[in-house]
Amino acid sequence: MRKRHRSIRVLGTVVVTGALLGFITPVAGGEQAGAGLSRFYDQRITWAPCDPPVPTGFPADFWKEQWSGMDCGTVLVPVDYRDPGGRTLEITATRVKAKNPAERQGVLLTNPGGPGVSGVFFPKGFAGLSAVAESFDVIGFNPRGTRFSKDELRCEVPDRAPDRPSRPTDAQLAVIAEQVRQQEQMCQRAGGDLRKHISTANTARDVDVIRAAMGERRINYYGVSYGTYLGAVYGSLFPGKLDRSVLDSSMHPDWSYYEASRRQAMAIGASVDAWTAWAAQRDGTYGLGRTADEVRATLEKLHGQLERTPVPLDGGPPEVTSVDGDVLDRWIVGVHAPSRPSWDVLAELLVRFREALENGELSPDAAAALEVVARTAEPKTAIGVYEAVTCERDWPTDLNHYYQQMKIFREKYPHGEGAMSAAPTPCTFRSFTPPERPVDVKRRGGRPGLVLQAEFDPATHYEGGPAMARKLRAHLITVVDDGSHGLYVANPCVTAQVDEYLIRGTLPPGESTCAGAPRPEVPADGQPARSDKSAGSLAEQLQALTTRYPKLPLG
Repeated sequence: MRKRHRSIRVLGTVVVTGALLGFITPVAGGEQAGAGLSRFYDQRITWAPCDPPVPTGFPADFWKEQWSGMDCGTVLVPVDYRDPGGRTLEITATRVKAKNPAERQGVLLTNPGGPGVSGVFFPKGFAGLSAVAESFDVIGFNPRGTRFSKDELRCEVPDRAPDRPSRPTDAQLAVIAEQVRQQEQMCQRAGGDLRKHISTANTARDVDVIRAAMGERRINYYGVSYGTYLGAVYGSLFPGKLDRSVLDSSMHPDWSYYEASRRQAMAIGASVDAWTAWAAQRDGTYGLGRTADEVRATLEKLHGQLERTPVPLDGGPPEVTSVDGDVLDRWIVGVHAPSRPSWDVLAELLVRFREALENGELSPDAAAALEVVARTAEPKTAIGVYEAVTCERDWPTDLNHYYQQMKIFREKYPHGEGAMSAAPTPCTFRSFTPPERPVDVKRRGGRPGLVLQAEFDPATHYEGGPAMARKLRAHLITVVDDGSHGLYVANPCVTAQVDEYLIRGTLPPGESTCAGAPRPEVPADGQPARSDKSAGSLAEQLQALTTRYPKLPLG
């Protein structure tokens, strides 16, 4: 799941207890559409090479390249499945056909997460990395309301971005709450009545219309992050229409979105603790402290110094002109601590920042390293799907509860989003009533699927994986000592087992493990140095990490 704001936080989580409405009724041998939905289920997608008009502000060549190599088609779905004769939405689907048509096994429908992320570009990146694309048509789609659709759900954007300090003062707490209250009003003005129909359950119903329009009796499914919850809801609503299913970096099936948000900060905190112990064993290399507590004290001292005296940054991302304590929490520690392979980069950056406080500016090398980190942050957007979908679950309404939690988190879990992981959101002031309760995630019949989870995932807490596997009676692969989010094609052990399952239908054991990405080859104090240790600037090291551990593009 992703986060709307500038940081590594991806948010999303989940979910659910509740009852299904009667307009999608399970029947013997599968499911059938309720009254009035036949015109949607009787559609057929007409595929053609993608050639959408170039939006304002996009270079034409760049835009065309993004869509090249894929087919596009559209389906109509009802805004409200209880009122199929009312307003409709147009959903765009994309396809990369199986590379080996003679071996074609069907379709693999994909979702890159979110909520609010477009999935139309995902098949192209996926097909370029996955062996599954040899024998499956890879399908993507634009979830209702997301970018590049004709019916985008939007929120008005304030002139000034809301405050999101990782360690807010007591005086800032009420200001933050008022800003998100106003944000909810701005979303309601722009989105109106459509907002309450932008939900996980309705998106899952849209998926089934796409399935029918493709003429497929069943689909196979791959989803990442929030896409895991969407896949679980689809399989709960339409168990007879789902064949093989891979849920990668799963949301917890029983946590509220608020609890999932809090757990993100806790997961990052666990990785920070592991990193401080690693750095302490290498005090001779970095000089950050001989014990984990001393390294933590160095980190906190550096945070305080940068808060008092931000270091000018020349050559970094445009929105970051200096490095202060908040940038340190979010962009430096919050990004690098979960990623074991970049622990050495984090340590070296802290050494550079300490030197910069003495010199008054960051070196071009450190600025370039921060620029690489910044390019992974999600761009700002006015799409309001995130605010709508995360409001499908109830949030606490007592502001004092949030204030109390934020005070705890700014002390115990200050990195990444820090206290903002426990802050109110527009959903605290939700201005609409969801028309149905969330879907009760379950697996009724059919074969078990596969869940993938990293032990220190900073976006979807590890506990979500085992919990989802239990709920769906799925098999679970745990990646140990790893802070990755999105494991397929990034981890060779995971990739081999997922390919075996999707291509040949062979599941791994009920519970199994894979090793995580290796830690840096920096010897502990007293250990011999490696003669073949690679050299290079911080920016080059970061680029090498990106090459060694690629991730599927997220929409």
